[in-house]
Amino acid sequence: MTDNAPTPPWKAAACASAGVFLLYVLTLAPTTAWWDTSEYIATGYTLGIPHPPGNPLFVTLARVWSLLLAPLGLSPAVRINLLAAATSAGASYFFFLIAHRTLVQVGARGREALVGAGVSVLVGATAFTVWSQSNANEKVYTVSLLIVAAVSWLVLRWRDLPAGDPRGKRMLVAAVYLMALGSTNHLMSVLPAGAVFLLVVFARPGVLVRPRFVSRCVLAVVVGLSFNFFLPIRAAQRPVINEGDPLCDGLVEAAAAIYTNGYAGCPALASSLQREQYLKPPVTTRMSPIGHQLYNFYQYFDWQWSRGMDPDEQVSPARGPFTLLFLTLGLAGLYVVWRGDRDSGVYMGVLMATLSFGLVFYLNFRYGFSLAPEITDPDLHEVRERDYFFLLGFALWGVMSGLGLSRCWLWLAGRGGSAVRAAPVLAVAAIPFVLNVSWANRAGDHASRDWAYNLLNSVEPYALLFTNGDNDTFPLWYLQEVEGIRQDVSVIVVQYLFTEWYPKQIRELTSPDRQRPYVALDGLPFVNREPPVRSALGLTDDQLARIGDGRLPDSLNVRLGGVVVQYPAGMTLRRGHRVALSMIRSVAGDRPVYFAGASGEMARMGLSGWGVREGLAVRLHPRDLEGPQPPSYRKVREELGGDWFDYPRTAQLVDEVYTYRDIRTRPILPDMSTRNIPLQFYIMTAKLAVIAAAEGDAEAADRYGTMSGDFLAVYQGGTEARRTN
Repeated sequence: MTDNAPTPPWKAAACASAGVFLLYVLTLAPTTAWWDTSEYIATGYTLGIPHPPGNPLFVTLARVWSLLLAPLGLSPAVRINLLAAATSAGASYFFFLIAHRTLVQVGARGREALVGAGVSVLVGATAFTVWSQSNANEKVYTVSLLIVAAVSWLVLRWRDLPAGDPRGKRMLVAAVYLMALGSTNHLMSVLPAGAVFLLVVFARPGVLVRPRFVSRCVLAVVVGLSFNFFLPIRAAQRPVINEGDPLCDGLVEAAAAIYTNGYAGCPALASSLQREQYLKPPVTTRMSPIGHQLYNFYQYFDWQWSRGMDPDEQVSPARGPFTLLFLTLGLAGLYVVWRGDRDSGVYMGVLMATLSFGLVFYLNFRYGFSLAPEITDPDLHEVRERDYFFLLGFALWGVMSGLGLSRCWLWLAGRGGSAVRAAPVLAVAAIPFVLNVSWANRAGDHASRDWAYNLLNSVEPYALLFTNGDNDTFPLWYLQEVEGIRQDVSVIVVQYLFTEWYPKQIRELTSPDRQRPYVALDGLPFVNREPPVRSALGLTDDQLARIGDGRLPDSLNVRLGGVVVQYPAGMTLRRGHRVALSMIRSVAGDRPVYFAGASGEMARMGLSGWGVREGLAVRLHPRDLEGPQPPSYRKVREELGGDWFDYPRTAQLVDEVYTYRDIRTRPILPDMSTRNIPLQFYIMTAKLAVIAAAEGDAEAADRYGTMSGDFLAVYQGGTEARRTN
């Protein structure tokens, strides 16, 4: 412990942080992106409530940030994407200070310590997952990254100050407050708690039994957690996006839920804080073997330092040497921290273990999205790659790798007599930048926004549009709530119909007094209609409460329009599907009904046979399939699927309404879990080409054939033909 802690290089850290921010800005997504990006942009822009636990700190930060940047004329999506860039770059500020402190402790002088800290920040900031999550606000984790970096700096700075310095205690209390406040962004912000506790125990355990200090920490936690009161307050105002609907009857029960983390108090808020909607099993029940989960983590670690060396998601021999190099450098960096200050070494070692092995155990993933192909049931796999959960750990490992590299540089300088002569070894720090830039770069990526635009504009005014999950829902929310496009369409997430709160929200949002009007866009081939005169759901609360999952004891006949859909006895018909069928029946003649695809939920409800494709959407048209069909309908040959098309409508949408941009020309598709999007375009245009050829329109057949080839290339991984399988 030092009696006089050296003055940190604040200006140099700010310059490093600004450089990282510039890198992220240059590779920033120009609009929304896949997965949760659209949800968080929409809720941040409108002060809505995203999926449990609701992330109130993020929502309010995003709203304030968006308002502050509004005079710049940037779009709301760019503003909130810049929040991810700024918070991640802010973390680099604190990482620079931490790295500089460590290098000074092991004997680095002046510019050597500054250069080494800069090297550490560069490696941490260009790790693949860190970079790709910092140029689009896909998750709330960059805010937690900033909080964890700040907490780490505060407690290490406390360690450096003399025991009697009052600044030190304030720093510890500030660290406790940041973790408590950060938990209202995401519980990931609390992950340093164990490492902080051990650091205090090893360094100055007496502070833990001082009543004044403990009372201040308790107060800091109470104040920090109070941010969760945003959830019931905002839910009472009935925002359009209000997931979980964490409404409470009073202050006391809301406080009970907040300060017990959902183990008591207001049921709706408690359920949201506990994330009961996702029915995650206890960690003692492993969702896949722990060995596989550890291998899944190593797969993601393998991506961080040289993602562009091999397009395959599997652990790659081509990436192997770089993975081994940065694994070794990271361990060397941890040793450097230990050599400089053993208490700090304990802190950093425990933190790194928590952010890697601890998270693997706690998160308890199913089989990896791209792993274990012998496990053919998709429900046993994760629905996408989950590398973003380890963003904090990869950022810290990058910083440790930079410290290890800097120590090697200083060792070589000592052997050769000159830091300048040894400087070429520092080029190793540029490897992640060079080998990740093409994969982490999101500049020019309009695919999610354009797909949402095309799907929403495939359906007629006041339609119900049933979706299957996150990726075919959240971009639609973004387009409606942020850009104000096709707000008349009622997007229904079938999976949410299984909850108690969502059907009631649909009933409320589609009531005549809340139904939003149709605003026509240029080129849309729709005739306006009168707004609906009743809600899309006619069931009362009591009727909804009686609907559950179960096998049908007898056959069930459901009349939809002009046909009767038969569900045989013994078939399992789940709550969400029963509610959806009730909605479809109640809107007959009032609203058209569409699905985001003929498979998925439409197939699970046994309705695919009456689907007619109109562009990207599939319209439910109950009719006699054996009788005469409308003149615009065409049936594709059985070997190509045998599905029905409204050919003139689909052709007009594809030719005159849709926008494609990079969804048709993207050189690299880095997230293969989104490949079904270009696949939809490929199948649609390929079948249009077949229909056009059958009708003797050679020009249209050639045009659609060319388009389908472009979409196929993107589906296969990108126009740079990165896949051969």
